[in-house]
Amino acid sequence: MGKKTKKPGKGKEKTEKKTAKAEEKRARRESKKISQEDDIDSILKEIQKEEAKKKEVHIEENAPRPSPRSNCSMNINPLKETELILYGGEFYNGNKTFVYGDLYRYEVEKNEWKLISSPNSPPPRSAHQAVAWKDHLYIFGGEFTSPNQERFHHYKDFWTLDLKTNQWEQLALKGCPSPRSGHRMVLYKHKIIVFGGFYDTLREVRYFNDLHVFDLDQFKWQEIKPKIGCLWPSARSGFQFFVYQDEVYLYGGYSKEVASDKNNSEKGIVYSDMWSLDPRTWEWNKVKKGGMPPGPRASFSMCVHKKRALLFGGVVDMESQGDVIMSLFLNELYGFQLDNHRWYPLELRKDKPTRDKLKGGKRQDQQSKDCSLDIKGNQNGLEKSVADDENSNFESDEEAPDKQNGITEISHGITENLTINYGVSGSISDKKLQGADANYHLRACTSSEVVRPCGRINSSMVVGRDILYVYGGMMEIRDREVTLDDLYALNLSKLDEWKCIIPASESEWLEVSEDEDDDEDESGDEESDSEDGNDVMDSDDDAEAMEVDERTTKVENAVAIVRGEGKTLRRKEKRARIDQIRASLGLSDLQRTPLPGESLKDFYKRTNIYWQMAAHEHTQHTGKELRKDGFDLAEVRFKELKPILDELAVLEEEQKAEEAEAETSSRKRGNKSSQPTSRR
Repeated sequence: MGKKTKKPGKGKEKTEKKTAKAEEKRARRESKKISQEDDIDSILKEIQKEEAKKKEVHIEENAPRPSPRSNCSMNINPLKETELILYGGEFYNGNKTFVYGDLYRYEVEKNEWKLISSPNSPPPRSAHQAVAWKDHLYIFGGEFTSPNQERFHHYKDFWTLDLKTNQWEQLALKGCPSPRSGHRMVLYKHKIIVFGGFYDTLREVRYFNDLHVFDLDQFKWQEIKPKIGCLWPSARSGFQFFVYQDEVYLYGGYSKEVASDKNNSEKGIVYSDMWSLDPRTWEWNKVKKGGMPPGPRASFSMCVHKKRALLFGGVVDMESQGDVIMSLFLNELYGFQLDNHRWYPLELRKDKPTRDKLKGGKRQDQQSKDCSLDIKGNQNGLEKSVADDENSNFESDEEAPDKQNGITEISHGITENLTINYGVSGSISDKKLQGADANYHLRACTSSEVVRPCGRINSSMVVGRDILYVYGGMMEIRDREVTLDDLYALNLSKLDEWKCIIPASESEWLEVSEDEDDDEDESGDEESDSEDGNDVMDSDDDAEAMEVDERTTKVENAVAIVRGEGKTLRRKEKRARIDQIRASLGLSDLQRTPLPGESLKDFYKRTNIYWQMAAHEHTQHTGKELRKDGFDLAEVRFKELKPILDELAVLEEEQKAEEAEAETSSRKRGNKSSQPTSRR
């Protein structure tokens, strides 16, 4: 995954050393000299033996909650809309990868989990796909990863689960798609449609854009091949696939291509195009992006509610300063109106802010009045802007992303209740850090009364009885992956508040890092220490940096957290804190963030189209009422962020001065660029 704080300037020697290690790992994978732990065939055979011992279905009532995981499947039970069906997934703890094959059924109203154990169950997998039809669940594909991630096994098996008896059955039928994971699968009437995905051949990763259909009445697979001269989406994985009436929509995705440089390095491509497929003729067409579409992102989630599709989460890898790669995990919610193909942001409905009745109240009323007067007639401007945006977006809608646009579209909720524990298990020399940056309450809020899920990727999202459910997924805090097991719900009829049904538990993290080995080697070089300032730490600094540091991040004390609350921070620690606050507050989204020195009046004048579109989805007002609703939303955001932005501006100026001074001393050592890892 993309790293947050990788730094340039580690030197040519370290770069060559890491390149040699990567080549050694690749050679080890290509040769069949693998450790017992990475022998996937043996692992799967052992699992099959254990499965053969099962003689009957066993249901564990009131079972413990599932362990943290991402890339699992979650479906609404078609026989009972208040029950969620969870299967598979994966978890990485910094040292090993665990792949699951467990089946859970969750009763929302009772808040109870059932763990189902059945004979002849599918082997463990992640990044598979599942759809429910009548009284059966259908699962296709996915992957199994060896614990050390040296080997991948991609499935092409097709399974069905009887939701009444909890019995599994493998459907061994001819003509099924080739092995893959990262594909997408949807249900259209009595047909299952499969598109895309990828397959890791050890030497390369192959991406697909083939289309397959399974007829549930005839129980037959069919591949739909493109006709000469027809439009067809490019090969990709990790996109979203959803159905509305007689159209199947495809949006976004990810693939990699070999760059045209001397090293033949791989370059990731994040797609932001949208396609529609007519399942009656199997013809593809590109879809215009109207309204205010989200920026390019990877690994987001989507589902359909009535006449709109909902998009949540995702990640954007962007270059922050020089060659430093920032990964921003998003928690914003967008709607896509399926009848007119218009995108719009979905902001939660909030009570209109009460005016201060103290001495400063009159001044605020006057400011609001002046702002409202200044934007008269903006409703016409809104309509014109949307129309212009439709035309401009369609003309420039390339499959490859516009990076600059992606940066300006990023937004996050405000992190209010975010506690981070830096814990050490054992000695530093053991290089086993347990629970670092991972034991925290993952609850991002705009106020003490409104919660929202934190930014994440590869979460599961479904809609049942007008309720949107978001479960699990993964995010990163600095260089550590945090796998989630929380469950959030949002009433789509009210859009008033997220409800945390199941809070996130503590996530284990064991770190054995090659970077740490390199840093320790460099820490013995006095000249390197002097040139890098505090970038390379000795063992005492390591111990100090990892001391227990449990805090709750709120809007009121965000700056105190960045400053370290009395603790002397190294330069890279201060930069990481600043980046964390900026990401969690969504400060990279210029549509939702005041510029330096910008007044409330100027902020709303610049961004009124965004806020009016967001307000319109709640109130359906027009004209003066819509402008007033939009201003209320903008004012809440402005008041929340303005004090933080002012303080962060001062801190960043200090930080830039320190970094400029350090860069002068380390310029001779050269630079190293970092590349984000692929999103599956």
